[in-house]
Amino acid sequence: MSVPLPAGDPVVGVLGPLEVMVDGNPVDLGGPRQQVVLAALALEANRPVPVNRLLDVVYGAAPPSTSRVQVQICVSALRRLFAAHGFGDDVIATRSQGYALQIPDAQVDLRRFAGLAAQGRRFRDERRLDRAVECYRRALAQWRGPALDGLVNPLLRPAADRLDEQRISLIEDCVELELELGRHHDLIAELTALVDEHPMRERLHGQLMLALYRSQRQADALEVYRRARRTLLDELGIEPGTELQRLEHDILTGNSRLAPPEPAEPARAGPVQPATTGPLLPVPAAPRLLPTDIADFTGRTDQVEAIERHLTGTPEDRTRLAVPVLVASGMAGVGKTTLAVHVAHRLSDRYADGQLFIDLRGQTIRPVDPNRVMERFLRVLGVPGAALPETLEERAEMYRHLLSGRRILVVLDNAGDEGQVLPLLPGTPSAAVLVTSRNRLAGLPGAGHVEVRLLDPRHSVELLSAVAGPERMRAEPAATVELAELCGHLPLALRVAGARLATRPQWAVRQLVERLGNETRRLNELNHGVLGIRASISLTYDSLPEQARRLFRRLALLDFPHFSGWVAAALLDQPGTAAQDVLDDIADAHLLEITGSARGVHSQYRFHDLIRAFAREPLADEEPVAEHGPALARALGALLFLADAAHRACYGVEHRDLRSDATRWPVPERLAEELVSEPITWLERERLNMLAAVRQAAGAGFAGLSWDLAQQATTLYEARGYFDDWRETHTIALDAARRAGDQHGQAVLSYSFGSLFDAQRRFTEARGFLNVALDLFRSTGNDAGQAQALQHIAIIDRLEGHLDDAMTRCRQALAIFRRAGDLVYSAYVLHNLAAIELQCGNPNEAHRVLTEALDLSRDGGSRRIEAQVLCRLGEAYLQLDEPLQAVDAYAAALAAVEDTGDPIGRAFALCGLGEAQLRTGKADESETTLRDALRAAATVGDRLCEARALLALGELDLARDAPRAATAYLRRALELFRDISTPPFVSRTLDLPTRAERAGTPLADA
Repeated sequence: MSVPLPAGDPVVGVLGPLEVMVDGNPVDLGGPRQQVVLAALALEANRPVPVNRLLDVVYGAAPPSTSRVQVQICVSALRRLFAAHGFGDDVIATRSQGYALQIPDAQVDLRRFAGLAAQGRRFRDERRLDRAVECYRRALAQWRGPALDGLVNPLLRPAADRLDEQRISLIEDCVELELELGRHHDLIAELTALVDEHPMRERLHGQLMLALYRSQRQADALEVYRRARRTLLDELGIEPGTELQRLEHDILTGNSRLAPPEPAEPARAGPVQPATTGPLLPVPAAPRLLPTDIADFTGRTDQVEAIERHLTGTPEDRTRLAVPVLVASGMAGVGKTTLAVHVAHRLSDRYADGQLFIDLRGQTIRPVDPNRVMERFLRVLGVPGAALPETLEERAEMYRHLLSGRRILVVLDNAGDEGQVLPLLPGTPSAAVLVTSRNRLAGLPGAGHVEVRLLDPRHSVELLSAVAGPERMRAEPAATVELAELCGHLPLALRVAGARLATRPQWAVRQLVERLGNETRRLNELNHGVLGIRASISLTYDSLPEQARRLFRRLALLDFPHFSGWVAAALLDQPGTAAQDVLDDIADAHLLEITGSARGVHSQYRFHDLIRAFAREPLADEEPVAEHGPALARALGALLFLADAAHRACYGVEHRDLRSDATRWPVPERLAEELVSEPITWLERERLNMLAAVRQAAGAGFAGLSWDLAQQATTLYEARGYFDDWRETHTIALDAARRAGDQHGQAVLSYSFGSLFDAQRRFTEARGFLNVALDLFRSTGNDAGQAQALQHIAIIDRLEGHLDDAMTRCRQALAIFRRAGDLVYSAYVLHNLAAIELQCGNPNEAHRVLTEALDLSRDGGSRRIEAQVLCRLGEAYLQLDEPLQAVDAYAAALAAVEDTGDPIGRAFALCGLGEAQLRTGKADESETTLRDALRAAATVGDRLCEARALLALGELDLARDAPRAATAYLRRALELFRDISTPPFVSRTLDLPTRAERAGTPLADA
């Protein structure tokens, strides 16, 4: 953990943001140049730093002629600053050719860190491990963040990087000793976070593996190794080192060298996990969802202490309160979210198993439904899409089970009422819940309450100083106090007013006071807060250029939770670069917040709720109503244009007969290519916007846009198993298409609904929707749509064992695609025909068909379809008893799906490759591959592939003459095959050699 720099003697800190503390309070260090000089001196405390070195770090390779004088001015200013705060007159001494910061080692955090680390190493060498760990932890506690965090200087960066490396190396040394002391249970949460932060450090991965293994979590330990190997291969193209490979081997074989030592202290007892009769849930992840803590958090000491006291009470309090719940309530803009996030970060060590955060948007027209929140939380906790229960009650049960006994803090921001909160409460008192709301939420049983009030005058001035600059506030103290009063001491209004001053350095504070004092600019009820927010925002809005004001208004047209620069381009109907500049003007004025960690064209912005509400007022008053519809249509059309591009990037093909006639707004080519260069990642980033866009398009009467956006979003939904989103968007869009009498849209969405239920292996519902789609496509004369529906129904026919029907429908679809000259979909149907031939026992005919399909897929340029054909070709080679050719085909398929980022295709390719390796006699390789296939199938939620991998593992154990192990796999496979109604696979499983039945229970009884 990190600690603040201590109070008492003056202290200089570089292990984190550059900081000088006097009596526990930070000292204003002046401008960037002055800070760079101080940082250079502090890094070499008590050693001379040549003037030439200072010139280099301040000015780089081209110092101005006055550079030496400017450095002397900086040194003089620092001397005055230190003298004014009790450091003494000679703290910066002049030396030959340079300067030295003369300060006791105890007053420099870097020196304390080095001294404590050295002392710990001495204790380690003496085998006094407890004392060594104590020193190491005290040394690490000197750190407050990355060295010189926030100080951008390329010549100081290498020194800061070396310090960061020393820190992480010391953490590894400390963990090593704590593992020797038997503290593996207590290290897991810390090591998990460290591995996420430093994914390339093999030693950390190994330490986490060992801690998990010693905690009876062998499977989790092996999963850490697999993730580490995948990261090293993906990022560096190398295998893990010898030590990590040996550790994995020792875990697999249960090597006694890994046994835990006798504990040096009593181990902390873990929670008792409840029994379950359903499928095993994944090991819960340690989520870290908190937004960034605000750097200039001001005041609120009593409220912070009250919240922490309630959430971290004594054990007796915990028994009385069950799950501690605290509601922080107050008026809009008073800083409830800022307070909650600040407290949550302060408590992160106390709730070391994770922090969940969600904005419930309770005051909006469409609050977030608890079922949607539960889906997000369960996914973050490691539950794949296919394992999510349907109902809120079932999801809540799973959620409470995953949180049982874990120290997790749940922050529910902006709750509208008790109904949004109650389903999200954990079940055991190890967790805690912090809620913010404009309402008191008195209906939450046993909840504590803190009223978040306006800032007092002193803290209002402090907040203004933090935003606009302390020197400016000190220069006009009376005007500053008056400005705080005019802002109503409301944090949001203070922040906006301070930002206004910060962006206009030529203004006096009195000028802004006079503007606010004008009754035409300020409403009478400013002290009540909401109107004060409006007045403050109006000042900033009025100062924007006309183009920025127009964009600000038009952004309020959208219901998007966030947006990027391409949205601005569409709303203004301008090129991307010019629109991005306008968007940044608005963000610079603090009328938009930058959200997320993405950069460049992927940067995202969002409205604060209150600023969005304000923006809709000038939208109604100033923006011509005739412009609203076209601007909205352009933004939605741009999203559809990019979704089309993402689909093409994934599939290599586009079927225009399944598109609407809605107008796409053409995002500039270069910008579009950059945005969707990683199509699934871009779609994931726009996931919430896609849902909002489908709903808003439907509500605005843009039925074509609505259903086209919905069906394009399936590119993401299918890849990631977002079945809830799939269902919700299609329900909204299908209703819009029906209201509009759009039969083409109804046909496309019915087809897509069929695909949804097929992906969930719910074949009866899938067939119903596909038959509706087929009828609609026929009635509208859409041959390509008919072919799509026919080939999809044929797949279900085949899986259900209706091979004659499947063959007929495939041939009908193939004839249509051939007439249209569609190479890619002809290849896809041929690949399905080959699957039917294989089920009929005709591998030679299947091979002939697949050879043609492979040529067509390559001529059509679809790597995704090519991969599917190669997988089927591997299956044909196995039936032809040519396992080596099968291995080659599956390996080529695997390379193709990894190129295209197809996780479902990867699972099937691995499964086939494992089967082929078994047939070549390479049982060990086969087992490794099949286990990878099983994990991949479970991750994407494909039950058919999962069952096939289990079946293959059962066959592998039969080949090893291990019937008891085989029976376990085969029974699980049989259960899945029956659950998804695939009779051919049920028969294949039951027809396996009777050796499996010698283990005890016949498979037929499973």
